[in-house]
Amino acid sequence: MSPRPYWKGYLKLALVSCPIAVHAVCSSAERISFRQINRKTGNRLRQQLIDEETREVVEADEKARGYEIGKGQYLLIEDEEQEAIEIASTHTIDIDSFVPRAEIDQRFFDAPYYITPNDPVGYDAFAVIREAMRSKALVALGRVVLSKRERVIALEPYDKGLIGTTLLYPYEMRHATDYFDEIPDLTPAPELLRLAAHILDSKTGAFEPAAFRDHYEEALLAHLRAKQAGLPPQPQQNFAMPRRTVNLMEALRRRSSSPPPAPSCLRGVAVVAAQWCAATRRGATTWPGAKPRVVQSRARERRPDRR
Repeated sequence: MSPRPYWKGYLKLALVSCPIAVHAVCSSAERISFRQINRKTGNRLRQQLIDEETREVVEADEKARGYEIGKGQYLLIEDEEQEAIEIASTHTIDIDSFVPRAEIDQRFFDAPYYITPNDPVGYDAFAVIREAMRSKALVALGRVVLSKRERVIALEPYDKGLIGTTLLYPYEMRHATDYFDEIPDLTPAPELLRLAAHILDSKTGAFEPAAFRDHYEEALLAHLRAKQAGLPPQPQQNFAMPRRTVNLMEALRRRSSSPPPAPSCLRGVAVVAAQWCAATRRGATTWPGAKPRVVQSRARERRPDRR
């Protein structure tokens, strides 16, 4: 049995419509969660609402919503009043337009939903809409009321169904210029770009979500299980902040302070990239050092052998 849908209604494209169900893609059920408890008794705590003026406890059936119309003045609105307010997108996702996906600014994507046909009578119409979008590689934009808000939703084919992703409104977005304006506009040297490209090539692979791991939650779960079993606290590995930030550009500049002929320069880039990749595989968080220092260190280590 499929999970209970988050929303049920109709998908409409001009004269074609079909009943659909909207299901949440994300779930937090598997995450570790905590309860608030009394440190002294170990009993669970329950939150209570307190009247701001009388300081008396307010029971759940006395709780209501109010729209602030002045300081300390609220317009009471009942749940039934909100539920009675309906617009076209309350029960129908009406497709307004189609756009190439590449034209949608990724910052606007909010929450994804699975969209499925909700009745066998609508299977054909659902398939027509889905395959028409697939053939044109277009994303449909419509509107839907979710959680008492009308949201713009982007629909695109996914497997045998659709993926609908709600979009943020422009007023909900923070401007990138507020954060990026102070970043200097630099043009990296060609040899630095070649170094970066070499590192990217060495780390290029397939997108495999099954390999994603929440290492913090794994460590927390291991700690909780050990504590529940009455085991002594296990020594934790410390991950101190590196004293020195890894800076490949600085390392390459040190190597290139006395520019060698072009072929040697390229070999130097490859050597730096190889050392960096080897260091990261060993779990290093700081740059292993400049070449001259490494040579001197090795020379000191070999002296006893020579004797």
